[in-house]
Amino acid sequence: MNGTRAPVCSVCIANFNGEDLLRDCIDSVLAQQRFDPGIEIIVHDDASTDGSLALLREHYPRVEVIASRENAGFCVANNRMAERARGEWLLLLNNDAALFPDALATLHEWSARQSPQGIISLPQYDWHTGELVDRGCRLDPFYNPVPNLDPKRSEVAMAIGACLWIPRRLWLELGGFPPWFESIAEDMYLCCCARLRGYPVQIPDTSGYRHRQGGSFGGNRVAGGRLATTFRRRRLSERNKTFVMVACTPGWLLAPLLPIHLALLAIEGALLSLLRRDARVWRGIYAGILSALFKRRRELGEARRRNLAARKSTAGGYLRQFTPMPRKLAMLLRHGLPGIR
Repeated sequence: MNGTRAPVCSVCIANFNGEDLLRDCIDSVLAQQRFDPGIEIIVHDDASTDGSLALLREHYPRVEVIASRENAGFCVANNRMAERARGEWLLLLNNDAALFPDALATLHEWSARQSPQGIISLPQYDWHTGELVDRGCRLDPFYNPVPNLDPKRSEVAMAIGACLWIPRRLWLELGGFPPWFESIAEDMYLCCCARLRGYPVQIPDTSGYRHRQGGSFGGNRVAGGRLATTFRRRRLSERNKTFVMVACTPGWLLAPLLPIHLALLAIEGALLSLLRRDARVWRGIYAGILSALFKRRRELGEARRRNLAARKSTAGGYLRQFTPMPRKLAMLLRHGLPGIR
């Protein structure tokens, strides 16, 4: 691992204050079976204030560490690791995730069967309960992820960024994660860009990884029958899913979809604020979406032109992994109003 010979796979782990998470994550990579090609592990520490760096120096001296002096965010962290990586494939792995022992072998073998070689993830299992969370996700019309639970469906709209395998060549072609996303939905953006260009996004029906959902960022869990999230996560989620919609929706479809989406977000924000009797819901999550679109209009315009110019997929092919049922409506009926802290 991390020797002079170029590795086949570069495992990239973005870390911020993950001292209590890193051991499980890194040890799961070191314990891989049936995977003979070389591996390198790169950890980007995002100016942690806990003992993460000391842990890495003391227990994992062969792990390459990029120690950032400032908190740069998840997207920048992964871009830096991908730039440093030497492997033919990249595996982006959250610090709150741990691979099954045959994960790398499964990913490597599956990618060898792809033509062209695209993005792959694995079935995701809840850390605490062991229950299947998803086999990647489809998307609803407003770019909300809809968990795929069907073992026969290997083609999906997006792979979860907690465990995302991609050829380094394709990462470079797509340009990596937009740094102005900060975090959340960057995996959706990358997968949508890949599918527009005709690259598959797939999930094998074997192996997997365990994930402490929300362990590194907060929220993103169903607790006590209710969906639990945070103001920051929800704000970034709503904003960045809108960014993906603008940057990736094929052709004329964006013209009717975006106004409907923005109107529904405004109604949702107003109703949640009233029902919760908390104006912070509107101010902290929904109020800034229009201004964010205006602020990033140049970057979004460039991304859209680049994506549509390189597009090989038909509109029908791109939309094949979308499902008509709005995800938020289904979650509301099942879990009620989300808890936000």
